[in-house]
Amino acid sequence: MRLGLATPMVIQIPGVASSWEADAAVSDLVQIAALADQLGFAHLTCSEHVAVPADAAGGRGATYWDPLATLAFLAGHTSQIRLVTSVVVLGYHHPLEIAKRYGTLDRLSAGRLTLGVGVGSLREEFDLLGCAWDDRGARADDSLAALRAALSQTRPAYHGTYYSFEGMLVEPCAVQARVPIWVGGHTRRSLRRAVQLGDGWTPFGLSAATLTEYLGGVDLPEGFTVALSTPPLDPIGAPQQTLDRIGRLVDLGATDVNAALAAHSAAHYLDQLRALADLAELHCREGR
Repeated sequence: MRLGLATPMVIQIPGVASSWEADAAVSDLVQIAALADQLGFAHLTCSEHVAVPADAAGGRGATYWDPLATLAFLAGHTSQIRLVTSVVVLGYHHPLEIAKRYGTLDRLSAGRLTLGVGVGSLREEFDLLGCAWDDRGARADDSLAALRAALSQTRPAYHGTYYSFEGMLVEPCAVQARVPIWVGGHTRRSLRRAVQLGDGWTPFGLSAATLTEYLGGVDLPEGFTVALSTPPLDPIGAPQQTLDRIGRLVDLGATDVNAALAAHSAAHYLDQLRALADLAELHCREGR
């Protein structure tokens, strides 16, 4: 099991984000990312929403830092930790746009990109951006196939139902021979899409029973990633509960865990991060 970090500040969802995040400084984010890198955490995350409807912000939150700008910035302050988009909405972009922008990030970070993608769920945002809504699932499937053909190719070629290109140069492209693509979502179809067209699944908003049902209904390819998320953890105040919560996700089939941490300040968050790393190391040494 690889332990990653649901990056604080850059996504502020009610009930998950701590109050200090709203007024935190960029220097706090840099310290957190650098420490996570130093401690050996597997990845940092950042999501995408251009604009959230005001009446949806109570549940979804309103703060979503741009993932490309944020992860490129953090790439310059880290050296080993992977950079995960969780997720880029496929319908908002042409596949070659994603390939160029995130291929450049892969180049800047020396091959540390994991491209998390999703179909999208906010009709208002699709309408705002002038993007197709009704056939977004089929378009996403075609976009995923196009991305697989394009991400690591300077001269990509692809001919599909919605996207078709050849004879165009995309430079720079990703430096990884195969950029890992994780598919987000909360439906059985999202898991099937991930198995057929991606390298991993990063679901959200699903109960343990539903996760068990969905994962038990498919044959996962060798090396396939299942990235599950924790509620806010308190490794200093509740170490056993922290281990138990992570352990339950592993029992459900997680190969990777996106850990959220409860904290009352940036300094406390750093302490929680160190404590989580210590717990994980102890857990591994004891062979649990």
